[in-house]
Amino acid sequence: METARDVLTALARRYAFGDLEALIAGGALVPDTRAKAARPLCAFGQRVLDLDAEDFGMPEAAGEVPRDLLDRARASRMPQAPKERPRGALASLRPAYALLLEVIAIRWHRRDMAALVAAVHIASEYLPLLAWEPVLGHAGDPALIGASVNGDGSRFGVPIEPGSPRECDHTRPERSACERTLRVAKEPPPGWRAYLDRQHSQVASALGDCAARCRTPCTVMTRLDDPVREDLTDRCRLAAEFTDGALVKLRHAAPVGHGFGVPSPEEVETAWARARRSLSHHPLGKAALEGADSDGYPLPGLPGLFSAIAAAPIVPDTLLHDVTLRITTTLG
Repeated sequence: METARDVLTALARRYAFGDLEALIAGGALVPDTRAKAARPLCAFGQRVLDLDAEDFGMPEAAGEVPRDLLDRARASRMPQAPKERPRGALASLRPAYALLLEVIAIRWHRRDMAALVAAVHIASEYLPLLAWEPVLGHAGDPALIGASVNGDGSRFGVPIEPGSPRECDHTRPERSACERTLRVAKEPPPGWRAYLDRQHSQVASALGDCAARCRTPCTVMTRLDDPVREDLTDRCRLAAEFTDGALVKLRHAAPVGHGFGVPSPEEVETAWARARRSLSHHPLGKAALEGADSDGYPLPGLPGLFSAIAAAPIVPDTLLHDVTLRITTTLG
């Protein structure tokens, strides 16, 4: 590399947005006007790469980051108030999973294994909602979910009376989260955000249990037509098997889990190979992973697996790639 611009271009192509922003901040390496235009793009790219979803498309970025990039990021944003529009990842999780696939691939190429495992863990937590989305018509939006889970015979979010037989397999935290999701849309923004931070993933887990593991189904499931119910059960079981698999369990050996070690790329590859063998025992998983080794993805078959669970095609996004193109163009 012969020039400072070559170095900056290389950093952009490695998605090193934070380092790039720091280097151009002083204005010594590139003209000040170009640095001023590129810095918001760097900050935006870093937020997206870090999966800092609550800050995707923040109002202060308007006018500094191109609108088309902001809108694409907002599709994966969790709304931070009960009535915020658009609904982002509560309307559909498919854009969020496309972005997760891009982030996982970038983390692989950068050899950021701790961040890769964290992204895989996030993906595993919300997979049941991805599976339920075609049935609900949304991705578990608390403002809309009541119509699909309330009614006679439903045990969704209903407390267990002392001394009553336990017919629902939901854990106490899941029951509490289910009860909260039915009323949180009427709470002020701080309560809404606390629910998203602490309980929304529990609702995802509870709905996954309803479809995949419940021994005494209530009307949450029995109201569905048999073909819909069977398809949903298959997809939620596949999601549960992924969540219980070797790749997701790597988080316990990484800083995002309970230890202080970080898995090596070889350990990630080994864990994914084990998970794929296990997932291939499921008919839907076998079909999803067929031909995986030729899909060109760093964790072969992961896009196909997410697509099978979603019952819709999900391919890696190009949002971060497009951010790097805008940055290099801006820098000249």
